[in-house]
Amino acid sequence: MTNIEYLFLWFLLYSCAGWVYESILVSAVERRWVNRGFLNGPICPIYGAGAVLAIVLLSGLRAHPVLVFLISALGASVLEYVTSWAMEKMFHARWWDYSDYRFNIQGRVSLLGALVFGAAGVGLIEFAQPWVAQWIMLIPMNAVHAICAVFAVAIVADTVVTVRGMVNLSKSLRDFSEIIQSAAEHAGESYQWGKDVLLQKIHEWSSSSQEIVSNMRGSAVATLNRQQRRMIQSFPHLKSTESANDSKIMETVRELLRRK
Repeated sequence: MTNIEYLFLWFLLYSCAGWVYESILVSAVERRWVNRGFLNGPICPIYGAGAVLAIVLLSGLRAHPVLVFLISALGASVLEYVTSWAMEKMFHARWWDYSDYRFNIQGRVSLLGALVFGAAGVGLIEFAQPWVAQWIMLIPMNAVHAICAVFAVAIVADTVVTVRGMVNLSKSLRDFSEIIQSAAEHAGESYQWGKDVLLQKIHEWSSSSQEIVSNMRGSAVATLNRQQRRMIQSFPHLKSTESANDSKIMETVRELLRRK
């Protein structure tokens, strides 16, 4: 039981480190703060899972950093590919896309990502994990039991809330589309979905009626729940695999929510 608890603590730590890395990276690109995690809490489980697997499988190879690099690069790519595929099947959406990167596989993984994670694997096994294990071993066992219990419950609850919130994303997008289409028809306009069209409309309305933009944003907030809005903002490349129109609606919602 103790070994499993230590693995769980390492999972938590590296999931949090992955969340910090992803959030800073995406926030810099978006020029705004982005909670990059799939869950509400400050963790990215894919990083924690990858780190724990690397620790379990590669700790005996510390004397062979080149081998650690190659296995880490390949293993992380496989994990990322499988995660992308599974999330697409579960939610009918693509969460990230490396199609613009050279040497990618179906946009799910890329050579650049593999190289980064290969280097991270070497850093983890050679430097980070020995130090982390030393310090975590200093935590009293009663505290270890309590921390694991509390965070296990929190992660399960967070996962349930997140998944339930995302299940009806397509329906919420269609409902929002109908509201805006109806408003456009009432105004005598033929509304076209898409970020570029929306930006043009916002520019036109900025000198005449901010109320229109505000009403559209209000409709988005009323129609899409908190989880759906957070995901659309947190994953700039999030696209529906069911409908191209849903993807365009997501672009529109993303741009509206930026203009608070």
